[in-house]
Amino acid sequence: MAAAATAQSGDDRGMNELKALTGARGVAAWWVVLFHLRGSMGALHPAIESAIAKGYLAVDFFFLLSGFVIWLSWGQRFRERGFAEAGRFLWKRMARIWPLHLFVLACAVVLAVVLAASGRNIDRFPFADLPLHIMLLQSWGFVEPLAWNDPAWSISAESAAYLLFPVLAVTIDWRRMPSWALVAVIAVLLFGLLPLAGQDGLGADLRRFAVARCVIQFAAGTAIGALWVRWRQRDAVAGAAVLLAGALVVGWGLRLLPEPYALPPALACLLLACAILSNRRGNPLEWRPIHRLGEISYATYLGHFLLWFVFKLLFVADAAVAPAWVLALYVVAVILSSEVLYRYVERPAQGRVNRLWDRRRVAVA
Repeated sequence: MAAAATAQSGDDRGMNELKALTGARGVAAWWVVLFHLRGSMGALHPAIESAIAKGYLAVDFFFLLSGFVIWLSWGQRFRERGFAEAGRFLWKRMARIWPLHLFVLACAVVLAVVLAASGRNIDRFPFADLPLHIMLLQSWGFVEPLAWNDPAWSISAESAAYLLFPVLAVTIDWRRMPSWALVAVIAVLLFGLLPLAGQDGLGADLRRFAVARCVIQFAAGTAIGALWVRWRQRDAVAGAAVLLAGALVVGWGLRLLPEPYALPPALACLLLACAILSNRRGNPLEWRPIHRLGEISYATYLGHFLLWFVFKLLFVADAAVAPAWVLALYVVAVILSSEVLYRYVERPAQGRVNRLWDRRRVAVA
């Protein structure tokens, strides 16, 4: 989720944003927001309701996207410098994901204390599990991951993928594999291994399968990145990927394919298509408002759930359906709070943590 939609060749120079992927990340983040709102939105058209109910699959897109972007940004450096890059890589990933996570978690702690002081139930804020949530270990099988700030479960799972990425980048060079072999690897990961982590639906039993679900799709995303390097000028490949994604979705809709066999591979096809068509004139995912939603999407993703919890306490109470004005106010609040978190927490904190690494390097030198 927290990977920036950028690509590079070899080192920090030549970094070019794939704008369509940034926009797609914003759309996916709002798919998750709507998923968490669905129980309070009232009657919807069945097709819309069905689409929103699958919003948890946006996380699978984030896993694929993270593997894609991180391989493009770091793969070459690991191949050239080996495990010497591991410390810098992990520090920069920590700088990217941890500060905002800690800030939102601190807000959750304050909320839990206020609720406890007012005599309300705080079962969803288990203080005994808080240290694991602070360390982003809640999805590693020790505790129930859906507590405190629920969306952070996926950031916890991604932290495991970050730890494994240096091994993958050093030991496997996707550039040397023929394209058919890369496609075969992706197929094995998404059609062979991933369904084992989601036999009852990919959103089921996160305590057992969250890390496996993430690592498998993260690895597939790295291989998709290698395909993009070869096919990035081939619009016909993007068209074929969209058609294949559509066929997989139709197969799932007709109950010919179970969800784990159909929808994550469809998202993988859409990721490749979006990347190929990025920076093309007229791409709707690069429209400035959509692009901005992508830029602030990490703040949206981490902050929206706790904000909706507060909104329900203040405005919805026990009502099954929230008034339209409450939903509209919440949407505005998510956008504004995401901007604030991005500008005044996420980016400044990331910069400060990264500067600590630079100072350490200077001190060692």
